[in-house]
Amino acid sequence: MSRKPLWAGPLLAGLLGSPLLPPAPAAAVEEIVVTIPLLDASLKLRVSELQSAEALRRGSSDLAELDRASNGAVGRQLLAVLNQPVPLSITQVADGSVGSPLLEQALLVLSSFGTVEGRPADLSGETLRQALRKASSNGQPTLLSLIQAIPGERVTLDLGRARTIALRMAAQRREAERLLTTLPPAPAAQPSALSGVSPIPSVPARTVQLAVAHRPKPLDLVVLEPRSGANGRLVLISHGLWDGPDSFIGWGQLLASRGYTVILPRHPGSDQSQQQAVLSGTAPPPDPKELALRPKDLAAVIDGSGQLGLARPVDSQRVVVLGHSWGATTTLQLAGVRPKGSELRERCGNLEDPDRNLSWTLQCSWLSGVDEAAIQDRRVIAVGAVSPPMSLLFPRGSGLDLSARVLLVSGSRDWVVPPDPEAVDPMRRGKTQGNQLVLVQGGDHFNLRPGTQADGGVLGALLLSWTNAAFAAGDAARPGPGATPLLRQGPWGNAQMPLVDATPGL
Repeated sequence: MSRKPLWAGPLLAGLLGSPLLPPAPAAAVEEIVVTIPLLDASLKLRVSELQSAEALRRGSSDLAELDRASNGAVGRQLLAVLNQPVPLSITQVADGSVGSPLLEQALLVLSSFGTVEGRPADLSGETLRQALRKASSNGQPTLLSLIQAIPGERVTLDLGRARTIALRMAAQRREAERLLTTLPPAPAAQPSALSGVSPIPSVPARTVQLAVAHRPKPLDLVVLEPRSGANGRLVLISHGLWDGPDSFIGWGQLLASRGYTVILPRHPGSDQSQQQAVLSGTAPPPDPKELALRPKDLAAVIDGSGQLGLARPVDSQRVVVLGHSWGATTTLQLAGVRPKGSELRERCGNLEDPDRNLSWTLQCSWLSGVDEAAIQDRRVIAVGAVSPPMSLLFPRGSGLDLSARVLLVSGSRDWVVPPDPEAVDPMRRGKTQGNQLVLVQGGDHFNLRPGTQADGGVLGALLLSWTNAAFAAGDAARPGPGATPLLRQGPWGNAQMPLVDATPGL
């Protein structure tokens, strides 16, 4: 009987089979073992005892003993959980996701929590699909029927693994927290300083479409133009994975109130509607080709800015681009940071890498799209990159040909794209070009988005100051050895969540 790490036979997700092998009968899992390292103990239960409360009371496993000791309370609660229905859309997701690199990476992470005995490996999702079909053969699948459908002999869940990962996550924020405590926060901006008047005037938004050569359908664009005082300058905002322009209207409102024309494209291969299609089973996860298509979306908007019926023409030769999460990664591509596959190939399979974090799930899914994703656009003079997944995609030396200045922003409590491996360490290699890193005390991966807040939320004053400085600098906005920082210590901070220019401390 073989015993493999769960990365070789992932529980629930890869579900323990190999598409490279001919189909073969496999015994269903009969026993589940939960190891509890802190107590130096393991709790065993037999799947057959989970058929009913009566079956559990008659059982001989550790769980059955615990159930009898609790007068049936443990069994009632456990069975209530196990008999919860699994949404049918999950079955459809599995059908549409077989072979997806994003799914494979998610399964790899999930599989690190234990081991499976008696089944070869499958990270393709094919066995997941088969197990879900079997589990739903008599109606809507439940967690219990899914467990019963797993091919294999025994599943062991390691609760100590969760503790190991929690300690790693804490370590990935330690340097950012040190910088935040040793460097002074920026003075908080006053509302009147953001727009010249208070309250900030509302700027109407309109949606237009732009036909582009690289997409089968036109791009949807949200356009915000100043009511008055237009300065003829263009700012683009790129949203993250399974997000959309609505989450960033606040940045656009603030910038438009100061004279900028702001355009927020919807990236159709990775936006909210694509997420809904994935969840409904009508589409697979985002294709790695989106890594190149997203910056092409932004370049096409710059190309087509004269076709959008703008009230005043804009200068398309000097543009600032802002982005969040995957959108921030997109801005870095336009700035000239070159994606490379070397780190992805070397590190994606290592579950023990101390820098491994949730954003690697997405970054590692991009490997097959890297070769086509160097999409530098020299019309972009500066970018604001908020929480970008980047450490694997852009390894050491990949930013030597930057043509746009970079402001990198990271939150101290971001567990999706943690600050130390994804922002602090990479910026140490780029600060000599005049790029800057701002850390946000208490910022996580989601609370830095402005939503519809007209003052731009936590980062509104910062991004306005950065945009103003980039355009005001003229030719000096470009990065280079010894370049003077664009962002000064002026009032671009936030009273509720302190912002610190961490560049001097790197």
